[in-house]
Amino acid sequence: MRSSSGRGLRPNVLGTFDTVVMAVAGSAPAYSIAATTAVLVATVGLAGPAALLYCAIPMLGIVLAFGRLGRIDVNAGAGYSWVGRTLHPFLGFLSGWALVVSTTIFMVAGSLPAGAMTLGLFDPELADNPALATTVGAGWFLAMLLVVLGGARMTVRAQLLLTGVESVILLFFIGAALLHEGAAAAFDWSWFGFSHFDGPAGFASGALIATFYYWGWDVTSNLSEEIRDSRRVSGLGALVGVGVVFLLFEAFTVAVNVILTAGEIQAAGSNVLAVLGAAIWPGVGGKLLVIAVLLSTVATLETTLIQVTRSLFAMGRDRTMPAALGLVHRRWNTPWAAICVVGVVALAMFVASTALGSVRDVVTAAVAAIGLQIALYYGLAGIAAVVAYRRMLLTSVRDFLLSGAWPLLGALFMLWIFFESLGELSGASVAIGIGGLAAGLVPMIHYWRRGSTYYRPARLDATCAVEPDGGGGDPHRAHYADKALATDF
Repeated sequence: MRSSSGRGLRPNVLGTFDTVVMAVAGSAPAYSIAATTAVLVATVGLAGPAALLYCAIPMLGIVLAFGRLGRIDVNAGAGYSWVGRTLHPFLGFLSGWALVVSTTIFMVAGSLPAGAMTLGLFDPELADNPALATTVGAGWFLAMLLVVLGGARMTVRAQLLLTGVESVILLFFIGAALLHEGAAAAFDWSWFGFSHFDGPAGFASGALIATFYYWGWDVTSNLSEEIRDSRRVSGLGALVGVGVVFLLFEAFTVAVNVILTAGEIQAAGSNVLAVLGAAIWPGVGGKLLVIAVLLSTVATLETTLIQVTRSLFAMGRDRTMPAALGLVHRRWNTPWAAICVVGVVALAMFVASTALGSVRDVVTAAVAAIGLQIALYYGLAGIAAVVAYRRMLLTSVRDFLLSGAWPLLGALFMLWIFFESLGELSGASVAIGIGGLAAGLVPMIHYWRRGSTYYRPARLDATCAVEPDGGGGDPHRAHYADKALATDF
């Protein structure tokens, strides 16, 4: 093992198609639909398609913000670096910490359903055993941990298989749902309007859950140091990936409204796609969609591991967390220390989760808590983009829209749903969401007092950015050139 100083992660490993695949896998279409549809219906009723639609518009603003920021600062820490260099290092650290906490919580929220679904394929009664589901889910988690340890190329190869099969199954059932008897008559355009929301608070709660649907595409930014021509490709891959999953989310949410009743959805819980599949194709359809959800869950566990370990790697490199987290494996060029730490912490949380109740209770509380943290770090990144490009906003309509107005809309929307939803969430969800963020104050203050250079940053400014030669070579060379040309706080 060696220090991550210099190049660290292996550059130029992933191409454009690989990046799109990672963005789709990060959002986990089948898993997001299965894990969250019952929660969304319980919150907004038939307005699920509207919540996904109106959340997608500002979400695209955040996608644009990540893409624009990635053009001037190639960093595995993504928002952790960008927010720290534009707004304030404390906000930057909290942005990175929010990602670390949300992804770590997701290790439980994602692994438990994976275990339950695996058991359910053999014996449905076993799926209701939290201890057994936790054990099998932990096995899936460890398998993905080993894949991530093997490097970005191995990770993408696994994703091509998992996400490819998942997408084929989902597209097949979208077509089958369109042809299902009575589907056309049951469809209602009002599902895309505001009439089904219970006021602004109800809309905010639905939007918070919809944010969880889309979350994960930003794995492309955490992989930026390993992507060819990453200043262009990282943002492009995220944009295409979000477009793909938006269409899948809308199609399946409409299909659920058309084919199942609200009572059936609530009774199904996280098995809603299995019930939908059985209704469309009795006997076989349910199991096929369960397989799709299982593949999606495993795939998104992998991308989530990428996000949290690359973020911790960047923090270790900057000495805002233990320096050991910045160590890179000699052979695989992966942050092995960060991967091991995440593995230990997640396994401890698996054990603790068995005391929290059923799989459904754990997932429901975790989804809402993660939504708060996502809304916070997405909102801060949107503001960071506007600040970084502030001197260029009036140079053209394109810059004003893509670097200013749309990212700002996304940021304000994310921060609004963060504060608006606090009064609507359960005590457990608020405790997990806010308590997890507050825990970040301890390492932040400790390493700030120890004099980490992260807390004495150079301001990120698009007008001072240095483009790398052809997009190749060492991404950190351009990154530090940016710092040398920028103005200190």
